[in-house]
Amino acid sequence: MNSLILVPLILGVASIARTSNPEPNTGARILFERMENDYGSITEHGDGRCTFIYTNTGDAPLVITACRSSCGCLVPNWHKEPLMPGQRDSIMLRYDTHRIGPFRKSVTVESNAVDQPTVILRIKGEVTPNPQPSNVTE
Repeated sequence: MNSLILVPLILGVASIARTSNPEPNTGARILFERMENDYGSITEHGDGRCTFIYTNTGDAPLVITACRSSCGCLVPNWHKEPLMPGQRDSIMLRYDTHRIGPFRKSVTVESNAVDQPTVILRIKGEVTPNPQPSNVTE
């Protein structure tokens, strides 16, 4: 008699455990071509822009809800409109290159993607001083 009660109880608990953390099969999915940009050496006041390209590999519209920078010297720019399945878009980052020296910064991207709702994009490099023109006259 106890086994008649125990078996359905175990099956019920196992069923609840399986459905409480379902693996999403449908929805928006985000896939970046790369997750880091290495500027290498960049001249002071040089072009600090870089682009991260991504694709919606899911079957629902993808919406990037926020891009938060690790500091005010890195500014993200992205489209706020939904990205349809199969389409590509980009996030443009602009680093302020008036600060001389090495840098490592990041942007946290938040979206409705079922596979990666939060993605961290990283940049690194070193800003070198502009060569000063010599005042030598001949």
